[in-house]
Amino acid sequence: MERKETHASFGGVQEVWRHKSVSLGVEANFAIYLPPQAKTEKVPVLYWLSGLTCTEQNFIGKAGAQRVAAELGIAIVAPDTSPRGVGVADDDAYDLGQGAGFYLNATQEPWAAHYRMYDYVVTELPALIEASFPVTQQRGIAGHSMGGFGAIMIALRNPGRYRSVSAFSPIVAPTQVPWGEKAFSAYLGPDRASWVAYDPLELVRTAKERLPVLIDQGLADQFLKEQLRPELLQEAARNAGQELILNLRPDYDHSYYFVASFIADHLRYFVSKLR
Repeated sequence: MERKETHASFGGVQEVWRHKSVSLGVEANFAIYLPPQAKTEKVPVLYWLSGLTCTEQNFIGKAGAQRVAAELGIAIVAPDTSPRGVGVADDDAYDLGQGAGFYLNATQEPWAAHYRMYDYVVTELPALIEASFPVTQQRGIAGHSMGGFGAIMIALRNPGRYRSVSAFSPIVAPTQVPWGEKAFSAYLGPDRASWVAYDPLELVRTAKERLPVLIDQGLADQFLKEQLRPELLQEAARNAGQELILNLRPDYDHSYYFVASFIADHLRYFVSKLR
């Protein structure tokens, strides 16, 4: 690995590292915040998945999470949102290709060669983090928008792997909204039966672990009615006996101003589940 950035922050350190990813077949960046407690002991780690167009930089520069993470004694790992580089398939649209990996394993060309973000986030990155930094195997997962979808989907597919799952403005019904239909068609192909493995609405019905899901959703979100539709997950969770905490926040939109306003609640939620 190569360390690209290091910044002192609230007694801890915010770093960005670059490494050769086996899953993605290219070099990849991830950010990690290590709290001051990590100087003397191993600490729990929360994985943060960002949304469309983002890199690892959006969360670490805009969410303001470091102060509370230092207070609570938790590490935060934020990977990039997709593979990048020369030879990596891309698209002119903002919602497909580089910056829009959707945290799944693509099966269709030209995406299949590198777009394996599911394997990267679930298996490769945690193994690397736990081998290289002073963190425990107590993990949580959270995210925003496309990353909120990724966090919920990954938690539902991997019982016992995470202590908590939470999301801001998640895409909860990717098979029924334009963002998800476009990405799934490209990455997974036209056979909608193959989409089920990544659909939170289907996964919540068959989940082997009833890990509570925390969601914050702004009611002034410009994508709420067409792309996000949290009421669909709410109904599916109710029918499945799945605990869902859905906080509807008046006046808040889809931006990182919203994330920064409530990120402390999500970090404290993760810590509460460690007990």
